[in-house]
Amino acid sequence: MPRFSLIVPVHKVQGYLPECLDSVLGQNFVDFEIIAVDDFSPDGSGAILDEYAKRDARIQVTHLTENVGLGRARNAGLEKAQGDYVLFLDSDDTLSEGALAAIADRLDATDDPEVLVYDYARTYWNGKVNRNQLADLLAHTGPDVFSLADRPQLLDLLQIVWNKAYRRDFIARTGLTFPPGYYEDAPWTFCSLISAERIAVLDRVCVYYRQRREGGNILKTVSRKHFDVFDQYQRVFDYVDAHEELAEWRGPLFRKMADHYLTVLERPGRLPREARAEFFHRAAADYRARVPKGFTRPGGGRGHKYAMLERDAYSTLVSALAAVKVRRRVKKSVRTAVNRSKRGAMRALYQSQLRLPLDDNLVLFSAYWSRGVSCNPAAIDAELARRAPHLRRVWAVRAEHADQVPEGVRVVRVGSREYWAAVARAKYLVNNVNFADSVVKREGQIHVQTHHGTPLKTMGLDQQKYPASTDMDFEKLLERCDRWDYSLSSNRFSTVIWERVYPCSYTTLETGYPRNDVLVNATAEDVRAARAELGLADGVKAFLYMPTHREHQPGFVPPMHLARFARELGPDVTLLVRGHYFYGNSPQITELRRTGRIVDVSGHARVEDLYLAADALITDYSSAMFDYAVLDRPIISYVPDWDVYSAVRGTYFDLLQEPPGAVATTQGELLALLASGSYDTPEATKRRDGFRRRFCEFDDGHAAERVVRRVFLGEESLLPVVPFDDRSHAPTPTQALEPVERA
Repeated sequence: MPRFSLIVPVHKVQGYLPECLDSVLGQNFVDFEIIAVDDFSPDGSGAILDEYAKRDARIQVTHLTENVGLGRARNAGLEKAQGDYVLFLDSDDTLSEGALAAIADRLDATDDPEVLVYDYARTYWNGKVNRNQLADLLAHTGPDVFSLADRPQLLDLLQIVWNKAYRRDFIARTGLTFPPGYYEDAPWTFCSLISAERIAVLDRVCVYYRQRREGGNILKTVSRKHFDVFDQYQRVFDYVDAHEELAEWRGPLFRKMADHYLTVLERPGRLPREARAEFFHRAAADYRARVPKGFTRPGGGRGHKYAMLERDAYSTLVSALAAVKVRRRVKKSVRTAVNRSKRGAMRALYQSQLRLPLDDNLVLFSAYWSRGVSCNPAAIDAELARRAPHLRRVWAVRAEHADQVPEGVRVVRVGSREYWAAVARAKYLVNNVNFADSVVKREGQIHVQTHHGTPLKTMGLDQQKYPASTDMDFEKLLERCDRWDYSLSSNRFSTVIWERVYPCSYTTLETGYPRNDVLVNATAEDVRAARAELGLADGVKAFLYMPTHREHQPGFVPPMHLARFARELGPDVTLLVRGHYFYGNSPQITELRRTGRIVDVSGHARVEDLYLAADALITDYSSAMFDYAVLDRPIISYVPDWDVYSAVRGTYFDLLQEPPGAVATTQGELLALLASGSYDTPEATKRRDGFRRRFCEFDDGHAAERVVRRVFLGEESLLPVVPFDDRSHAPTPTQALEPVERA
């Protein structure tokens, strides 16, 4: 039997679940089991649990067939618990390093009490960590083991179950279970504390309590479900009534009840406006029915509110709360005035356009900070032209990039009158980055964030851990992300990361990347045309070299010596270089370009055509590897500075251990791979297959269609994804150049 059973209920937490599980599995104390209960989660949480369970036998997974809520999911876990002690951990929270060892040591030192109470700290998206404000209640003063009567102030701790270890035989003896509904922790917490004869405390932060910026917290949910609090306290007092020896706790529990009811009433964002009076009257009825004889109200403002409950004086309470709101409104108006002054440059035209109705048939596209027509937005644009021709499609493009716009595309120049009118009135905004801070998200507008790659390097809030790589204002970042309605994903790996590093209230669409549709659907003729446009002769092997940007370098420093590459690989090889003009007017490089041995494709409008034309890809940390993998062609990872890059920028997996093919860490190794052809071996193919199945999960050639049907045509469900082994992809250059057999 394990020492600990950790019960982890799971529902819609795929962005946080791996971190939660890793925090447990990485503990230096190993005598535990994890009982994870998938509460019919609609996202990828269940699959994540199954993957972890395959890797670690200490994890048991129960998949419920309907959503039963947090309390009953915990009950399902309790039924399977075998440990001496039961601990609860919510699936978006984490254990601190060494927490289980500290808990085990304290239990041993206090001779296995029935309940051990330990501390927690709140963690925030911006890295702030605040320890529980009542941490002093857990100081090791007095006897190591005691009953609640010796330290009744423990009732003032937050009513939560996950800051305690409960002896399993104590749970069985008291018959504790979790009720359904909101505030399910209250009956369990109060009834366990008042029933325990032996309690101990541990003055140490063992749990990091995640304060999610968006969603996941009932305290930020406007709902009549907050009326559940009445049923929960009914259960508490029913328990006391059934145990005469606990009658002394009626007064303290009555005070906790009154405080809890008032908290629900006072906190904004819980009760619907039309339900507040009803809630107050029910609270007043409970107050009068349960007030103990001789009860003395607390002093000050809190006592006045108790008196209002006793008299059922709702109008008096409303007046008092209104005064508080006035003070808050004054403070808010001051902040608003300051913000308006900061937005003084906003055009008067934009303000006037914002007052006009939305144009339901207008779609505004932008890509890569309005540098042209490309990427996922361009693929969605093309699909819209086929499936929804009634929609007018407009692109926001900066003046200096206007010459890169294909003929027939309607353009508005960023900063122009037409641009501000389009931003203000377009029903749909589609971008692969964020629009400027000055853009106001209007009610009724739909913002589609397509992203522009699968992340190897850290993104969003995770970049806070690598300050050398960015000077980003993360508060401003999240304000921009608050405008998103939809976030596209090409694999579950990305879905989990996006939802964690951009914690906003958008809907994830696991559609695949629209820009990759062509890599699935292109024909041999398309491949030949792509090569012809680049001047690639038949029989020439083309390597596409796409190194990524390195934030820690002041300028672009190519890690490959191009002249040596051309000299050693011979005349039948051409290198397509997608990067900057980084060698200036070197006579040697100029000659190589003149002969066609090196083709600079940095300014090529469609990277997808470069993918189709290339026999293989050479890259380092660029997201190009994830897209090119759709083609199932060789990928060579040339990573001479992996240690530096991964340390400075941070990465989500070790590319040296999980590459999409062959790996070279020096130019000599790279040239040897290319010259010998050993970059394309069965072992490299096996690696590429695993990589493709993980990262090209939804790229089946129908991504743009899914987006258009779901977002623009209003279809509720996404088209099913073609099974991986049933998919096709564009032919290789060798296949495309093979003569067509005559009939």
